[in-house]
Amino acid sequence: MSGKIAIASRRPDPSEHDPLWTRIQREARIAVREEPLLGSLIHAGLLHHATFEAALAFRFSLKLASREMSEQILRELADGAYARAPELSQAARADLEAVFDRDPATHRLMQPILFYKGFQALQAYRIANWLWREGRRDMAYFVQMRCSEAFGVDIHPAARIGTGVMIDHAHSIVIGETASVGNNVSMLHSVTLGGTGKEDGDRHPKVGDGVMIGAGAKVLGNIRIGHNSRIAAGSVVLAEVPPCKTVAGVPARIVGDAGCDEPSHSMNQLLRQGDLF
Repeated sequence: MSGKIAIASRRPDPSEHDPLWTRIQREARIAVREEPLLGSLIHAGLLHHATFEAALAFRFSLKLASREMSEQILRELADGAYARAPELSQAARADLEAVFDRDPATHRLMQPILFYKGFQALQAYRIANWLWREGRRDMAYFVQMRCSEAFGVDIHPAARIGTGVMIDHAHSIVIGETASVGNNVSMLHSVTLGGTGKEDGDRHPKVGDGVMIGAGAKVLGNIRIGHNSRIAAGSVVLAEVPPCKTVAGVPARIVGDAGCDEPSHSMNQLLRQGDLF
């Protein structure tokens, strides 16, 4: 863990004080004083809302609204999702903590909510996944489409993604229908968790807990990526990766141990001299 202050990852009872939301609003007030030109954006996005969940629902509706679906309808959909599925809020809190802890460019908790498309796209996926599990599959597909159009992140609503996940930069992310991603995973831009052809059925990767996936990596097929492993940037992974190993290359091969207990937290992407070829 970094030296940053840990934050609560559970959704509090409405009658309780919410230290996470209190801190975010305090940051927001400071930001308005420092940059008055952002006052309207910050008030609308954060200070106007009574809860963390309301702010997330507002951001979801604002970013994904279009001529085909109004902001009001999407806001009602998101408010309903957070009210009926507390696990969505719990996951969002863990994801926010993951970004704050692992990204050295993140100095305020408010940053991912307002400015990071990786965090925003992941929360949109979580609502789409809830819709999918509720049997509202056409609406789930709509959210997937708008998330791809707005953020450049294409995650099938049936994919399973754990909590405490960071998608950094989040340009050109693709995660297929039968893929699964464990808890406390970090991935960078241009990552694909895809299939190897047009076969039906269970055809996408299963990524374990604590994995770090470097920029541009392609993980293809119904293969398992072991807990606490590392996939080097630009690798094409076509075979199972054992736990606690580093793989690199095209096609990827094992080049050493992961180098630490939780690569997704350390974010160390350097390979030792001699590891490659």
